[in-house]
Amino acid sequence: MNPSFPSTQKAELPVWLQQDMRSNHAGETGAVFIYRGILAVSRDEQVRRFAQSHLETEEKHLALITNELNASQLSLFLPLWKLAGYLTGAMPSLFGSNAVYATVDAVETFVDDHYREQIARLRREGIFPELRKLLEHCRAEEIVHRDEARQAGSGRRNLLLQFWCRLIGSGSKAAVGLARWR
Repeated sequence: MNPSFPSTQKAELPVWLQQDMRSNHAGETGAVFIYRGILAVSRDEQVRRFAQSHLETEEKHLALITNELNASQLSLFLPLWKLAGYLTGAMPSLFGSNAVYATVDAVETFVDDHYREQIARLRREGIFPELRKLLEHCRAEEIVHRDEARQAGSGRRNLLLQFWCRLIGSGSKAAVGLARWR
């Protein structure tokens, strides 16, 4: 169950926070499509249950983050984030459950750091405590996703899977930069 968070949408967010929230929206959009991609390709029932459960959480996160932004503040690249997310979920599904779980682990490890940095800045600056609580809530659930993926996966990563996971981290960092820009 998601707690209710009052929207800060009416408040004038500093530019850096608008950029962070735009990148969060882009990321949650991508996450929804990662799980849709997994569900479109995987026939493994355990992976499908995992993906369906996480999809529902990510859809809630997307709704919460969307509530914080005006339509004009959304990334211009939303179609790209949807495609990238879909492919990030669908491609490893072709290679089996371990690839799916390693992918989710890599994505959620990045997201954990991304949210943690924003939460720390909001705490340091002493601003928007309700928004900070929303991000803390989302971060906590992303950590659960990461930990569930780690537990479900075999832990074995061949060179190709190691490369894929590093690519996910680099791609996520680049996507954040582009989404912050617009």
